[in-house]
Amino acid sequence: MSNTDFTSRAQALRARNEALAASQPGLRARNLAQALGVSEAEWVAAGCGGVKATALHGTPQEIFRELGTLGPVMALTRNDWCVHERHGVYEDIQAEGPVGLVLGPDIDLRVFFTAWKSAWAVEQDGRHSLQFFDGAGVAVHKVYRVDATDAAAYDALIAKFAGEPQWPETAPYAPAADADRVQDSAQWREAWLAMQDTHEFFPLLRKFKVSRLAALAAAGEDLAQPVPAESVERMLESAAQSGLSIMCFVGNRGMIQIHTGPVKQLRRTGPWYNVLDPKFNLHLDTAAIASAWVVNKPTSDGWVTSLELYSATGELIAQFFGERKPGKPELAQWRELMASLCSVPLAA
Repeated sequence: MSNTDFTSRAQALRARNEALAASQPGLRARNLAQALGVSEAEWVAAGCGGVKATALHGTPQEIFRELGTLGPVMALTRNDWCVHERHGVYEDIQAEGPVGLVLGPDIDLRVFFTAWKSAWAVEQDGRHSLQFFDGAGVAVHKVYRVDATDAAAYDALIAKFAGEPQWPETAPYAPAADADRVQDSAQWREAWLAMQDTHEFFPLLRKFKVSRLAALAAAGEDLAQPVPAESVERMLESAAQSGLSIMCFVGNRGMIQIHTGPVKQLRRTGPWYNVLDPKFNLHLDTAAIASAWVVNKPTSDGWVTSLELYSATGELIAQFFGERKPGKPELAQWRELMASLCSVPLAA
């Protein structure tokens, strides 16, 4: 696309956005883009909403490896129903191949670079961020500058990768082809019980070609059982009162972001249930929780339980565990909390 074509396309989208924003004030970028029938990547590229966007070129891994130079930042990962924000420094960055890691004490990420398609430096209303989008134009990860960020390093990163803007060519993802029913429940249960590590679960889903929800439903209630949607609030309130350290996983196609530690400040705002701590914010749309499950997996370190939330489309909204590391058993206090949510005893 020529510069002239890009400019005319951007101008047309900005005009449509201004009209929509005037008629429906208060909508966020993601919602404005959806209402306009475009992706958030296109909305950013066009400079809608007063955005000043600079296209970043280079591979996602090349850009990602520079994030450690910035010092303290705020990392944001979200899906349609949940937003996970964590303050800290990108440390122990591993970004050489299709899967990357950040293993710092505050920012803890699992990165799936094959989904990453475009990157932009964004300035809007005095806020500065680096924003990364997938092939559907959906934001997979954002890095926000904060007061303690090294501003010179931030500007140097942008200068290093800045290039001519290109209109994001996006396409929706094909619907998942996973079966919504396990054909042989006994065989599936046997495979579940043979797990030695929680990371074996995803390969098992691929082997059996089933969706996560189908897998949970077929396992047996001692291994996976539905619990009320409000169980997540009970869990967070209990953790806040007791000081229990938890793990919260929120992800999308290109990223999983993890918080490990206690939660303290809880607040409801309409349908959103929020954690509002200095280093960790979580914004969970509880109206979107179609089902919640306590999931019980065997590992070489003993049983590991989680609370998992799913949308009406069967997609994973968020997962919660007790704080743990490989080689150590699950926290007894977490196990007791999960068992208290269940009407059927868990396998032990």
